[in-house]
Amino acid sequence: MDFGYDARTEQLRAELTDFLDQHVHPAEAVHAAQVAAAGDPWVRPPVLAELKAEARRRGLWNLFLPDPRYGAGLTNLQYAPLAELTGRSPHLAPEALNCAAPDTGNMELLAEFGSPAQRERWLAPLLAGEIRSAFCMTEPEVASSDATNIATSIRRDGDHYVIDGRKWWSSGAMDPACELFIVMGKTDPGAERHRQQSMVLVPRDTPGVTVRRGMTVYGYSDGPHGGHAEIDFTGVRVPVENLIGTEGTGFAIAQARLGPGRIHHCMRLVGMAERALELLCRRVTERVAFGRPLAEQGVVREWIAESRVRIEQARLLVLKTAWLMDTVGNKGAHTEIQAIKIATPAMAEWVIDKAVQAHGAAGVSQDTPLAALWAQARTLRLADGPDEVHRASLARRELRRWAAD
Repeated sequence: MDFGYDARTEQLRAELTDFLDQHVHPAEAVHAAQVAAAGDPWVRPPVLAELKAEARRRGLWNLFLPDPRYGAGLTNLQYAPLAELTGRSPHLAPEALNCAAPDTGNMELLAEFGSPAQRERWLAPLLAGEIRSAFCMTEPEVASSDATNIATSIRRDGDHYVIDGRKWWSSGAMDPACELFIVMGKTDPGAERHRQQSMVLVPRDTPGVTVRRGMTVYGYSDGPHGGHAEIDFTGVRVPVENLIGTEGTGFAIAQARLGPGRIHHCMRLVGMAERALELLCRRVTERVAFGRPLAEQGVVREWIAESRVRIEQARLLVLKTAWLMDTVGNKGAHTEIQAIKIATPAMAEWVIDKAVQAHGAAGVSQDTPLAALWAQARTLRLADGPDEVHRASLARRELRRWAAD
């Protein structure tokens, strides 16, 4: 692969950097103040709409979608450094560009597997940033690290499906603009293990849908990502036309959806770590302890050097993964996707932790972005599959290479 960015990527990087510097970073304090004034952690503050309008005016919109019919037509390798930049302000920048999870994965899902009618009804307003969506797979009563465990029932009844079950950590569901739930459940519990599941589209206002509560992440609402909710589906009826794909393909569709989502998270994590390292360096050059700047302390210099090494290692692996996804497809890049999902959150968590330590009490307060960054990095060691599941799968894949010897 070529380690240099092409001309289009460089242009977009410059334009996005200017947008971040001029609009997004200054809006962070405004956003926090507006949320606090509203008294609702999942409110949509006015500054978010302003950022989205400005991003769209600049053409920084739907950059994540490689299909030019729907998005910017960028490859994964072109999008990677752009997503990294948005990771420097992960609570504002991704949604400002209409590139925030779970909408990104849901749009990719609808673009690839949705019917023409489903794309017209739901994909179009999502692409326009007019609505938001939620992905409902994880359940509180089963070990969701194994997605075949899900117990939610999707039963055919004439021209409708009837849905019964409880979901939680349904990302996006607490956003007031969320109008669509994509629900995964079992249509045939007696089928082969990976053919029991299906996905259906459930409008939020469907009778029988009850959002029980919002779920916080280490006390944070994760509001700019749409929040996470616990939801009851009780006798929920939707037309059979709301089925995505065909019955029994839900597990395969979920895996297709999660692959790109995992690399998007890892791209942003590199940016989160870069911002943490910048904050660390600025802090230690300004503070004096025991008669000399913190930057002259040996342990601090070790943190800085090790952070740079870890960030560069992770970035290169993410870029290689993006290149492979572009050249041999997601299946061909499966090993690398799992590798970055293991390595990148751990890297970001480590770097952010050292930045917190350098800031002392300020690092765990609301006065810097570090505490929120750490909470998000730590959460991503669970989201889209915990570390242990990816390690086990990666080990099995590696062992198969030598099984014939």
